[in-house]
This record gives sequence, structure tokens and C-alpha cells, in this order.
Amino acid sequence: MTTAGTRPFEGVRIIDITHVLAGPFAAYQLALYGADVIKIEHPQEPDQSRESGSDHALNHRLMGTGFLTQASNKRSMTLNLKTEQGKAVLKRLVATADILVENYRPGAFEALGLGYDVLSAINPRLIYASMSAFGQDGPRGGMTAYDHVIQATSGIMAMTGTEDVHPVKFGSPVIDYATGTMGAFALATALFQREKTGIGQRVDMAMLDVAVIMMSSHVADFTRTGNHPKPHGNKQHYATSSAYQTKDGMVMLGASNLRQQKRFWAAVGREDMAKNTNDQRDADAEREFALIAEIMLTRTAVEWEDYLQSRHVPAGRVRQMREALADPQLQSRNVLHRHDGAPGVDGGFTVPVSAFKLAHGGARVDAPPPAFGQHTDAILAELGYAEAAVADLRRAGAV
Repeated sequence: MTTAGTRPFEGVRIIDITHVLAGPFAAYQLALYGADVIKIEHPQEPDQSRESGSDHALNHRLMGTGFLTQASNKRSMTLNLKTEQGKAVLKRLVATADILVENYRPGAFEALGLGYDVLSAINPRLIYASMSAFGQDGPRGGMTAYDHVIQATSGIMAMTGTEDVHPVKFGSPVIDYATGTMGAFALATALFQREKTGIGQRVDMAMLDVAVIMMSSHVADFTRTGNHPKPHGNKQHYATSSAYQTKDGMVMLGASNLRQQKRFWAAVGREDMAKNTNDQRDADAEREFALIAEIMLTRTAVEWEDYLQSRHVPAGRVRQMREALADPQLQSRNVLHRHDGAPGVDGGFTVPVSAFKLAHGGARVDAPPPAFGQHTDAILAELGYAEAAVADLRRAGAV
């Protein structure tokens, strides 16, 4: 019998053979909700995220901030899947698992004799997920890429920037994080389906597909009209829903619909500028842009945000990260977790957790990110390997 405090994925074991960002982030999301995630890394080739971030001392300890971001609650095991002994260990682990997720080049695991057909024969309930740049098939199936390459390939980069400066890559690796988030949804979907069918699933995820989904409205518009989405920077379609310079910084207005734009014009004492239709707004756009630019220079960014929000007009001043993270609203949401330390990490650090809350059984951080191979011996013992057998695996370079 379950209790109200039980997290959704408690009792679920995930073999995480992923690296860098999208794959690890997907597994991390389920780890927060109770899954036992075992991260597999090659003994001589750690996940490159362990060496990424601006803290070079941590990079040298294989505990870079890129890794710390998405490794809480995971256990770390080294395993050389190019050795027969390493493959044997993985197969024994697969027999105990619910999910295996990998994000290597398409065909790589099949070439090792570790494809879906082989592993599902060992465990018919296994959910085998592959995350790649372009998918497991198609003309680009064998190609590789990272977030920024997919941004360029998908068309999302071409629509980003200003009229004068474009294309521009997003400031954060948004395709990676979106793929990781969609990946967590895919894994949860497959688990839910397995509860109905009793059998496992093959999941094929492509970063390019996710990038297209992130442009959904633009795709629909282009396929209908043939109009390519144009980069317009901080200047949005409507003047009352764009960014403007104030006395001391910028404010993004969000008076998008007709009701909101009427509230905006009333708030600035220009009810005469309010429109009754969007066509009227389009026709008078240039005059609106010029007038709002002049009006916004009369107050500071903080003053405008407070003033407009108090009148139910969406508006937010442009903040740097240090300001955003210190926002009491964000603090109240428990979307961040503060670690006092971790193996190889002296002092505290903060990591994002989950982007949604549950009334009970929600996300929780139980353990800090693990050191490279920290749990190898413990996991091998769980699988029934005696100390002598573990020593043999080490001599063979399998772990």
C-alpha cells in the first residue's frame, strides 16, 4: 500500500548511460521524484559535463558545475562497455532495471551488441530510450550535433536576434533542456503505458524534433502563409507588448491582448490611444512605439514595474541572473536546492530542481552529486559480485 508522501517513481530503476546535458537532465528529473538512477560512465572517459563550467578547480576534480546541475540523487558507476566483462555487468544490471536511456551516436549500442532487441530479450519490461541529435533513422540519422548545432539546423537560430543582428544563438542551451524535459515526459509516458500492457517500449527522441516543437506556432504560420519568422529582438508585434528603455534600465511590457492594452493606455493617461481591434493596433503601430518609448523614459524600471503591475498590466524589468535568483517569489517556489557540499566540492552550491509542485510526493533532493565511480563497488555487490570478482573486473579494465 502506498502512502500520500510516496514519490511517483520510487521503486523505478533507471540505467543512465548519457552524457553532457539532455540525457542526464531527463534522468535527473525522475531521480528527483524517487527513481534510483545509476549513472554509467567509461572508466577512462567521464561525462564531459564533469569538466564543464567556469570553476576550473572543480573541472579538474571531475565535479564541474555542468555536472553538478543534473546529478543530485544519482549513483555513479564506471563501466567499460567495450569489454565483454563490462557488457556482462550491464546485462545483469538490465535484468533489474525499468529504464535504460542512452544518447550516443545512433547504431553505437547495436554495434556493441547492446541494442534494444538484445536487452529487451533479457528484460521484456525494459523501456529502452535513445536520445540523439536527429533520431535513429532518416537521412541525417547517423549525424551528431550539440544544442547550438541544432539551433542552427532547425531554423530557431535564424529567427533569433534583432533586425540588424541575426542569427543569434540562445543564451542558454534551451534545446538541450527542452529535450531533457521532453525526455522525462517520454519516460513517464512509457512507464504509464507499461502499467497497462505489461511490456516494455522503445523510445526514439531527437533534438531536432524537439526544436521544431518549440517553434510550433511559427511552423503552423509558415506552412500556411509561406512567411518566414523574422528576428525582431525586443520589439514584439504590438507596441504595448515590447521592451523599452527607462531612466535606468529596460522594462518588458506584456500588454498583449485588447483588454490589457486598454489598461496600459489608461495607466499612462493616454486613454485616447486605446484600440478596439488588433487591426487598429497594427495600423497605428509606429506611432504607438514612438509614444511609449517617450513615456517609459519618465520613470525608473522598478517604478514602472511596480506601477503597472499594481494596475494589472503585465510588465517586468530586465534582470540579471543574480537579481532573478534573489527574487523572493522564486525563493518561495522551492525551485532551487542548496547543497552544503559534495564529494570533491568544498563549500555550498545551488542547483535547480523541478519546474512544478505536487501537493504530496513531490520532488526532493536526497543526495549530492556523486564523485566519478563513487558507487561502483556498492552496485556490483547488489548484483551479486563478490570482492574477488570485482577485483577481476578491475584488472580487465571493465570497471
